[in-house]
Amino acid sequence: MKILKKYYLILLSVISAACDPFSTKIGSEVALYQSAEIKECSFPDTLKVMTWNIKFGGGRIDFFFDCHGDRVIMEKSEVMDHMSSLVEKIREVNPDILLIQEADVNAKRSAFVDQVQYLLDNTDLNYAAYASQWKASTVPSDGIGKMDSGNAILSKWNFTDAKRIALPLIQSQNFIVRYFYLKRNILDVQLEHEGKKLHVLNTHASAYAKDDTKKKQLDIIKAYADAISLKGDKVILGGDFNSLPPYTQQTSSFDDSVCTDEEFEADNYSAETQWMMPFYENYQAAIPLDEYQNNNKDHFTHTTDKSGFWNRKLDYLFTNGKFIHGSGKTLQQWMQISDHAPIMVNYEL
Repeated sequence: MKILKKYYLILLSVISAACDPFSTKIGSEVALYQSAEIKECSFPDTLKVMTWNIKFGGGRIDFFFDCHGDRVIMEKSEVMDHMSSLVEKIREVNPDILLIQEADVNAKRSAFVDQVQYLLDNTDLNYAAYASQWKASTVPSDGIGKMDSGNAILSKWNFTDAKRIALPLIQSQNFIVRYFYLKRNILDVQLEHEGKKLHVLNTHASAYAKDDTKKKQLDIIKAYADAISLKGDKVILGGDFNSLPPYTQQTSSFDDSVCTDEEFEADNYSAETQWMMPFYENYQAAIPLDEYQNNNKDHFTHTTDKSGFWNRKLDYLFTNGKFIHGSGKTLQQWMQISDHAPIMVNYEL
């Protein structure tokens, strides 16, 4: 214990003595990508939109933060196998716009594979915008090392604008944890078609906040989408909100956690089940609330148990435009590829 306390004090001194010694600060910058080979594609009458938390190409490996195992780093062969599986499923759906969360672009844990570029080069998607959410020259804990991971939006068409909007940090964390921890964001890209603007927003809210940080993040996400709507522009909002839908049928599995580490204990989901209601009240959902309530297990998108089944819904797509009625699907058949299931829907231009 004395050794750990001494290490903590040394690290605190290093961070305090320099502005940003481990390069963890993230500004408004967005990295823009394009495929190695641009595939020609005209705008259809409807766009196929998909969101997927890809778990940094980790498949269902037992990582330490899942509290099922102790893995931290993957071999490159493992990463490439998982990315190949992701590509196979993405090509099967063939989305026009793809929102992904937990994409690594330069991280030791995923053998420094740029997963955004890989997906572009191996699917029919042509362009991407990427916003870091967890970035450090090295994370001196658990062997994590260099990290650059975040949210990305991939599209068959180029963007007219792209920007990153920072979300609040978890204030209940101690200074050192907060310094190295994830900096959540909204990634906003714009597409234009026949003189009309379409904003596509991708986000990934906090998972382990012990204070009101997640509620603040959700309020900001909603307000940001509202501001776009008030200007008369169309918006598609999606991602991993780390929150349950309203009126969720509660089971013990929503609140139980196999984690004993306080930093990775599950949120009290049952106390948050009304936080998503404003999104349903003001926007059309890919999976309408009544459909979820009638068949909620068919629309769970996340699990913490790879030997079981999906046990909660955390992933969403909303719009102030028009999703084609009945086109929303939760693709639960690909459990071995990620701990999240993708959602897809058809959007009418």
